[in-house]
Amino acid sequence: MTLTLDHLTKAPFNLDREAVAWVERTFQALDETSRAAQLFNLNSKGDDRETEIARLRHLKPGGITRFFGSDGKAEREHMAAIQAEADIPLLVSADLEGSRMSLSFGTPVPNPLALAAVDDVSLTEAISDLMASEARSVGINWSFTPVLDINAAFRSPIVATRGYGSDPALIERHALAQMRVFQRLGLAATVKHWPGEGYDERDQHLVTTINPLSMEDWRATFGKLYKAAIEHGVKSVMSAHIALPAYILERDSDAREEAYLPASISAALNLDLLRGELGFNGLIVSDASEMAGLSGVMPPCEAKIEIIAGGCDMVLFSSDPETEIAAVRDAVHSGRITAERFADAVTRVLALKASLGLHRSVEMQSHVGDVATQKLAEDAFARAPTLVKDRTGTLPLDLAKHRRILLVSGGIVEPMQNARLDFKLPEMLASEGFEVTLHRYGTPLDAEGQDLVLYLFGEETLLTRGRIFLDWLSLHGDFRAAMKRPWTRLPTVMISFGFPYYLYDAPRVPTYINAYSTHEAMQKAVLEALMGRRPWNRKNPIDPFSGAPDARF
Repeated sequence: MTLTLDHLTKAPFNLDREAVAWVERTFQALDETSRAAQLFNLNSKGDDRETEIARLRHLKPGGITRFFGSDGKAEREHMAAIQAEADIPLLVSADLEGSRMSLSFGTPVPNPLALAAVDDVSLTEAISDLMASEARSVGINWSFTPVLDINAAFRSPIVATRGYGSDPALIERHALAQMRVFQRLGLAATVKHWPGEGYDERDQHLVTTINPLSMEDWRATFGKLYKAAIEHGVKSVMSAHIALPAYILERDSDAREEAYLPASISAALNLDLLRGELGFNGLIVSDASEMAGLSGVMPPCEAKIEIIAGGCDMVLFSSDPETEIAAVRDAVHSGRITAERFADAVTRVLALKASLGLHRSVEMQSHVGDVATQKLAEDAFARAPTLVKDRTGTLPLDLAKHRRILLVSGGIVEPMQNARLDFKLPEMLASEGFEVTLHRYGTPLDAEGQDLVLYLFGEETLLTRGRIFLDWLSLHGDFRAAMKRPWTRLPTVMISFGFPYYLYDAPRVPTYINAYSTHEAMQKAVLEALMGRRPWNRKNPIDPFSGAPDARF
C-alpha cells in the first residue's frame, strides 16, 4: 500500500525524514492483525511480570495504560521489562491529574482546581514539571491531561476538581502551561474531554452526556480552548462520550439520533470539526471505550469498529482484546472501515511514538525526590485553601472558645475504588489541644456539650456516581435530626476537601471553606490556616455559591 505521510512532518508530530521512514517501514512490515493491534491501548495492572509480558507479547497492542502500584522502583523495573520485550515500543499512558488521580508512589500534588484557586501559572508549571519528571522515571510517555472542561453545571460530578474552573481564560492559562511543560519533558499531552464537558450534570461513565451550547457559544468557549491547545502543539485529543447536537443540526436540521451520538464514534465531530475546522493533525484517542456513555449506545465489539471508523486513531481499553482487534481488522476487509482511514490511524499511532523518540530508544529519565521537591508540593497545597465566607467571625480557632469540637463527616471517598478513608485532621486538631468527638456517621446527631461543630467532606471528583450532594439523613442519622442545623446555636465550620459546591445544600452555614484535595498535605495546610498561622486564599476558581443568592449570607 502506498502511503502519503507528508502531514507527519507538520505539527504536532514534526517528524524528520528518518522518523517518517521508520513509520512507513514499520507499517509495511506489520500484517493486518498487528496493524489493528496498534490501535488498541489496553489496561495493565498487577505485579505478575511474566504473565503480563506474555499477554502483551501475544496481543501486541500499540499502548498500555498502567495502573501503577505504590512501589516506584518495582514499577520502573516492570515497565523496563515490558518495553524490552515489545517488538514495537509501547505508548505508556496514565491520568496525571494530581491529588488522588495520580501516581500512588509519587509526590502528592494539588489537583487542577486547587492550582486554579491559587492562579499562579509559575506554580502550575513547577508542579507539572514535578509530575512529568516522576512519570518519565517509570516509563510513562503519554498523559491523558490537561482537562479543558468548563466547570459550568455545578451538580456535575465528573468535572468538579479535575478541571481548572469555570472561566475559559483561567482554564487556558493553566491547561496550556501544563501541556507545554509535559511535552517539553518528553511526555505527550492530551486535551480532554472533546468536544467539551461541564454543562451536563450527568457522568459519561453512566450515560452519553450532552454539550448543549449553540455553535456560536461553543466556538467562543470550547472551540477557543481546543484551538489554542492545537496552536500550541498538543499531541493528542481524547474524544469522549459527549454529544454536540448543535454541530450536527447545523449541518442537517433533520438529523435525529445522530445528533445525540457520542463524539467517540462521530466522524462529523472528529474528522470535520476537530481535524477540518480546528486543524488538528495529531492523534485522537477515544475515552475509555466501555463506559456506559458508549456501551449504552451499542455493543462493545461494534463500538470498537465505530471508534476507528468515526475518526479516532486509538481505542482506549478492551475487555476482550483478541476478539475486538480481529473485529477491527475484519471491518477493514469488509470496507466498513476504509483502507485509508485504517492506514491513517495506524500511522498516526506510530507517528506519536516517533515524535517521542521511541523509534530510537525507550529511555526512563531518572528522578530522585528531594527536600526542595517536597517543599514545592507542600507550598502549593498551603496556598490553595479558600475561605469562602466566615460571617460570624469564628476563625481562627481558639482553644478558649472552641475546645470541644464535634466532628461530622462521611470520610474521604477514594475516587476509583469508591472506598472510604479516614481524615487525619481530627488527630491534628487533638495535637493542638482540642477535644475532638467523632460523630458516628448514620447515627442521630447530638451536639450537646460541644463548643463548635466541624463538618468535613472528602468527595473529590467521583466516577460512576450520578450526583454529589449533602445527604443530611445519613450525616445526621435520622429523619428528625436531618432537619436540625447546629449553626443556629453553635459556631459551625464546613470544609470541603473536594467538591466545591456544598453551599447549595447548606446555604446558611456561617463559615465555609473549599480545600479541593483530600491529601494529608492539604489537611495540614487547612489546619495552619484554621489556627491563624497562615493566611487564607480568597480566590474562587468557580462560583462556590452555585448562583444561589442566599448562600452568601
